[in-house]
Parts: sequence; C-alpha cells; structure tokens
Amino acid sequence: MSNLLGALIGAWIDRQDGDSGIKGAIIGTVAETTIRAAAPIVATYALGWAVQYGIRKAWHAVSGSDPVDARTGTLQTR
Repeated sequence: MSNLLGALIGAWIDRQDGDSGIKGAIIGTVAETTIRAAAPIVATYALGWAVQYGIRKAWHAVSGSDPVDARTGTLQTR
C-alpha cells in the first residue's frame, strides 16, 4: 500500500504510450522504493558536506590558511 503512488504514476505514464500500464506500475513501484531508500543517504551526505564546508571556511577566515593541503588532501599539521 505504501508504493501505491509510484505504481499509479508509473501506470499513468505507461498508458500515455498506449500500453496496458502494468510495466509502468512495476517500474513506478521500484523507482519509489529506490527513492525512499536513497533519500536519507543523500540527505546525510549533503548535511555532512555542508558542515565540513562551513567549518573549513570558518577555519580559513580565522587562521588565513586552508586546513587541508590541496596537493595531497591531508590535514596540515603545522
């Protein structure tokens, strides 16, 4: 029942091509399930990236140098 919206949208799109809608309903269900599984992972990655970017910019503003060596991608220890 939770994948009903994906199935209905997929079936509607598939029927626009003149097909029966069964294949579209299956693809819509799979797409909705994939999006529901991937959305938290993408949101977590985006939040983590934004936090590290903000910290890096703040460090750069305070110290005047970038804390990560651009050549090696490692933290500078000096």
